[in-house]
Amino acid sequence: MAQKPLRVLACGDVEGKFDVLFNRVRTIQKKSGNFDLLLCVGNFFGSTQDAEWEEYKTGNKKAPIQTYVLGANNQETVNYFQDADGYELAENITYLGRKGVFTGSSGLQIVYLSGTESLDEPVPAYSFNPKDVSSLRTMLCSASQFKGVDILLTSPWPKYVGSFGNSSGEVDTKKCGSTLISSLAKSLKPRYHFAALEKSYYERLPYRNHIVLQESAQHATRFIALANVGNPEKKKYLYAFSIVPLKLMAAAELVKQPPDVTENPYRESGKQAAAGKQVSALQEESACQFFFDLNQKQGRKRPSTGRDNKSPHAKQPRRPPQPPGPCWFCLASPEVEKHLVVNIGTHCYLALAKGGLSDDHVLILPIGHYQSVVELSAEVVEEVEKYKATLKRFFKSRGKRCVLFERNYKSHHLQLQVIPVPLSCCVTDDIKDAFITQAQEQQIELLEIPEHSDIKQIAQPGAAYFYVELDTGEKLFHRIKKNFPLQFGREVLASEAILNIPEKADWRQCQTSKDKEEALARCFRKDFEPFDFTLDD
Repeated sequence: MAQKPLRVLACGDVEGKFDVLFNRVRTIQKKSGNFDLLLCVGNFFGSTQDAEWEEYKTGNKKAPIQTYVLGANNQETVNYFQDADGYELAENITYLGRKGVFTGSSGLQIVYLSGTESLDEPVPAYSFNPKDVSSLRTMLCSASQFKGVDILLTSPWPKYVGSFGNSSGEVDTKKCGSTLISSLAKSLKPRYHFAALEKSYYERLPYRNHIVLQESAQHATRFIALANVGNPEKKKYLYAFSIVPLKLMAAAELVKQPPDVTENPYRESGKQAAAGKQVSALQEESACQFFFDLNQKQGRKRPSTGRDNKSPHAKQPRRPPQPPGPCWFCLASPEVEKHLVVNIGTHCYLALAKGGLSDDHVLILPIGHYQSVVELSAEVVEEVEKYKATLKRFFKSRGKRCVLFERNYKSHHLQLQVIPVPLSCCVTDDIKDAFITQAQEQQIELLEIPEHSDIKQIAQPGAAYFYVELDTGEKLFHRIKKNFPLQFGREVLASEAILNIPEKADWRQCQTSKDKEEALARCFRKDFEPFDFTLDD
């Protein structure tokens, strides 16, 4: 069966005219059917109309479609974007982040770069520099068999984009635009590239990404610049299109050349574009800046500028909130079944799961009272990451891979479930497919987010959600809006596709005697001791 295309809307500068935009989207959907997502480039916020934004921020109004936006292009709007790595601005409206890659559950790959070009030091919070472009290029192009990306989102136009193409109207592409973006577009070979800021609509003729008779045929790129929302000249600011993710297309279909295809506009400008291309590896930032990045070494969010991990005002460790009543998982609580505890760190501890899917099914729990990963302080996050990495090594030594999941729904204390799966049972892709398939059967929308993403930037404190993390680092995320099956994570892992123990899907059916639990805990402690990082402290 052929893959059903995704229906996407792209938009130019919104400039705070949210009602105008979303009313237009509603009209389009009423006439042409629903679209899957809306991508906004250019200035999303304006210098006025804060009252209109408050309506969306507080939930009085809601975007009719999942909307993704780029960050600030000027100092006036920097304050709307409180974190460099993206987060939910309002329901259905998500700031992607300063730079990175967003991959949807469909496999659609969207590369984004917020801000305008700058060669100044320090780089303004609303700008990008050669290091940003170089890290994106390294991250993507170094992958084996890299063919290109589906969509590239930038606010500025790429310089020279009009070369060899149709007229760009009043915009002189030899003088206007970013050389760094030209360099990035040349390397990433997007199938669609959207930009704005010039208050002009320009749909360039598609251009080829290969040299005829010298290189194998590759897909063409379509560049579309969009005007500002509600402009009096009625210039086009919304662009609708359908797309099948690149990785799902047959090669012959992908490389078909449009009849009006032109030469690549950036080849002539190679010398100019090279300004941002050669950046020393020592100067490059870590290439882990995907959608909602989390610094792996520090276990902390990057500062808002995204440039410097040093803070002149170091925060004191935050005391965890106190539980409203008795808690079964706060380590100091008398309700804790302490015979199940197998390891204690500074901020977290490990415990065998009661009624576990296997004898070595464990939980990572904060010692203090935190409801979810989203609410953890930085030092607790750091130790959670340490436990996760250690457990992966531990289970790998025993011929197993581990799957982690959290359900922040009808629970009061964070329980990060860690379930080992024998390597002989299945491969990671089988586990991923099983979660996606069962989610679809139960009409649960599981979104795939890149491996170094931070759940803190996707879900706000208090929001209900479910997420699963695979041994590759890939994560699947679901925002719970109404109801959610409490045993979903267990049901998937217990299914025939993975552990083949469907009778253990409900933990209450797996409980055993306290004597046996104590014996299992003693055994785990002994086996885990060679990997115990707390002994080094």
